[in-house]
Amino acid sequence: MDKNFQEEQFTGIIKFTPPLYKQRYQFIKDLVGKYKPKKVADLGCADCTLLWMLKFCNCIEVLAGLDICASVMKEKMHRLSPLPGDYLQPAERSLTVTLHHGSVAHKDPCMLGFDLVTCIELIEHLEQSELKKFPEVVFGFMAPSIVVISTPNSEFNPLLPGVTLFRHPDHKFEWNRAQFQSWALETARRYDYSVEFTGVGHPLTGMEKVGFCTQIGVFVRKYAQTTESAQSEKPTEAVYKTVFKAVYPSLKDEKYLQNAVVSEVIFTAQIIKRSLLDRLMSEHEEYNDDPTERKSKFQPSMNRFSEDFGKALVEKSMEPFVNGNVVYIPLKTIFSFPKVNRLCGTFEKLHKLIAGKVTLSSDGSAVMFNTEHENEEN
Repeated sequence: MDKNFQEEQFTGIIKFTPPLYKQRYQFIKDLVGKYKPKKVADLGCADCTLLWMLKFCNCIEVLAGLDICASVMKEKMHRLSPLPGDYLQPAERSLTVTLHHGSVAHKDPCMLGFDLVTCIELIEHLEQSELKKFPEVVFGFMAPSIVVISTPNSEFNPLLPGVTLFRHPDHKFEWNRAQFQSWALETARRYDYSVEFTGVGHPLTGMEKVGFCTQIGVFVRKYAQTTESAQSEKPTEAVYKTVFKAVYPSLKDEKYLQNAVVSEVIFTAQIIKRSLLDRLMSEHEEYNDDPTERKSKFQPSMNRFSEDFGKALVEKSMEPFVNGNVVYIPLKTIFSFPKVNRLCGTFEKLHKLIAGKVTLSSDGSAVMFNTEHENEEN
């Protein structure tokens, strides 16, 4: 028995494992992993399941869905909204997800500029008049770098019990491999694309001649589209209706970046401060021979650091130090921590982002903490 599906002896129903729709979506995810597109559009997105899966691909910054049925999109589109965790820990990349209500037979400028366009089990639902316009809209007007089209392979249908004419009542046609490849090759030739054929859903061992259950064409544009040609085709008016839009919090937005940097600086400085005070406490306990005479405050040990206070400020030492009840954590020390360094990029950017948000020394070289609370606790 082929690993991709199992046959239930009593019902006579063939089930693919994983399910065929998951195999199609995994094919797209693998393609995204290979080509790393930043902008992806799914035409005929239906319940937005593919878009939901793709939003977790870190290379993608723009996701768009289009479907002729707005109600189907609206049923599950809430899954595309940011979660509380996305605000607590914004991603480094930006991500915008938009859903449009409209037909693939119409041109709209909102669909320009995409790297990858997917059409999963779409074309067989198109009326003849729509199918005729489809190549010009997708390959001529949108002209993405890559187009993926999947459609049922009618040669596989005899292996699917219960299928008499088409697999779905809304299908207008189902092509065999020769018909699909003929259409795809002509489309590729007309719009300067190359095309490779593959599929998902292997047949049973010994019946390989029928091909994949779902046939797939991967079209790759041969030449980069010029700006002039793209603009000359751009319609003056939008025809799609936007039904959903979500902009995810991102560290590329200075507001979220500042919050993340301030939080990380305070967190890092607190760790350094705690380590320093613990060390001072240990030294203080060793300094006093008679445990009964130990003082509850850190002041004696701190005073030993105070004499170097002026020198430290002048030299901007990388070492944290104490003056009276104030702990000074040099910004350069904090900047040396990998996460802070990665978030800011430059020391100047760090200083700019935390200015007014974190208590700094008079010359701005160190984060300041008062130790009175530590004294009271100890």
